[in-house]
Amino acid sequence: MDGYGILTLVPVLLVIVFALKTKRTLESLILGTLCTYIITDGWGFAQGWMDAFFRVVTDYSHEWVFMVCGLFGSLIALVGASRGTLGFSRLLERLCKGPRSSMLLTWVMGILIFVDDYLNIMTLSTCMRQISDRKKVPREALSYIIDSTGAPVCALLPFSTWAIFFSALFFSEPGVAELGYGNALQTFYHIIPFIFYAIAAVLIVPLFISGIIPKIGRMRKAYDRVKATGQVYSSESESLNFEDDEGAEGTEGSLLDFVLPIGVLIFLAIFTGELFLAVTAAIGVCFILYLPRRRMTFSGFCDLAMHGFCNMIPTVAIIFFAFVMQEAMSDIGIAEYVIHAISPYMTASILPAVVFVAVAILNFSTGSVWGVPAIIVPIIMPLANMLGANLVLVMAAVVSGATLGSHACFYSDATVLTSSCCKMQNMDHAFSQMPYAAMAAGVSFFGYLACGFLM
Repeated sequence: MDGYGILTLVPVLLVIVFALKTKRTLESLILGTLCTYIITDGWGFAQGWMDAFFRVVTDYSHEWVFMVCGLFGSLIALVGASRGTLGFSRLLERLCKGPRSSMLLTWVMGILIFVDDYLNIMTLSTCMRQISDRKKVPREALSYIIDSTGAPVCALLPFSTWAIFFSALFFSEPGVAELGYGNALQTFYHIIPFIFYAIAAVLIVPLFISGIIPKIGRMRKAYDRVKATGQVYSSESESLNFEDDEGAEGTEGSLLDFVLPIGVLIFLAIFTGELFLAVTAAIGVCFILYLPRRRMTFSGFCDLAMHGFCNMIPTVAIIFFAFVMQEAMSDIGIAEYVIHAISPYMTASILPAVVFVAVAILNFSTGSVWGVPAIIVPIIMPLANMLGANLVLVMAAVVSGATLGSHACFYSDATVLTSSCCKMQNMDHAFSQMPYAAMAAGVSFFGYLACGFLM
């Protein structure tokens, strides 16, 4: 699969360059997928592209993501129209005396909602967006904090969907069970202290909030914009905010209309492990709660649910083509190419650092958080075993690299969801958080390098 040589990297570079130039995520992904199949299939590229397109459409796990995103849009629209968000915001606002306390509360809540990164992103943005706007926190800062407590927190806690996936993935590899730590989840406990990227990403946030780490690049421009104009989002994001709830300042908002649906959502997500069921049940709670109390009519409820679902279509479109890009990268063999290219230079001491960088690059290239580890773990772990590398460090490096990819890639589902739920242009969010992701990546690389020689 590595027979395309250096051409394997061309589609990824094209996506990145085109996105940087145009600030258009969806169009960049479409161009990248077409380029991939032109390389692999030549004049027959249309058939290869369509095959990947329909593999994504018919994949159960992808359909699940699309439906969860759409239904979450319905839930957000219903809760917002009931003024439940306003009621909850007023309660939280008592704790938010200014911009810093608002951001700190967002960070704390992000750590507490640890079950799933989708749940974390969507719930936090619903709760905190209007509060942050009133406290004049730039949307770039809000989205950075939410994204930094999504995947990174889920990667660090053994009760999340991330822990379930990675523990099962690692435990089936030779040498891992022989470490003697117990079952798959018990083994994952020993990996957690070495997931350096997730730890660094979470801890950098309060340093950013307090001003110890300065505002850099796009983030500094965002703060300058707020200071000069009072506008919390850029002019490019104005079209996404026409229907915001800011006009409801004088309207009564009941705390119950927010807490009960979102409480059911979080409870079912934790105890059933199924977010689709949880969000569907939360919409059902809205129906039972709002209609008898005349918060909205039956027709109004249905129209709002459909309108909220449709509002998520741009987000779903980007995620869809990110999945097509993932298929394309698998077909062109980017994982095998990169692993083949770096394998001759690996030793036991540097392997964890190299694995971290390789997984991060591959995840960033494909936008696939779990797809890349599933492909390369069966290659990396036997190599680590053969070289006598520290398996705990190597496994932690894989999780760290996946977390970096989810956090930093501008077309990963987490990044796209965060920008969408915060009602801002995707590239505004991706570019403004990039320096802080790079800081966490640097800390992680040197951490794995040092531990590789010391452990």
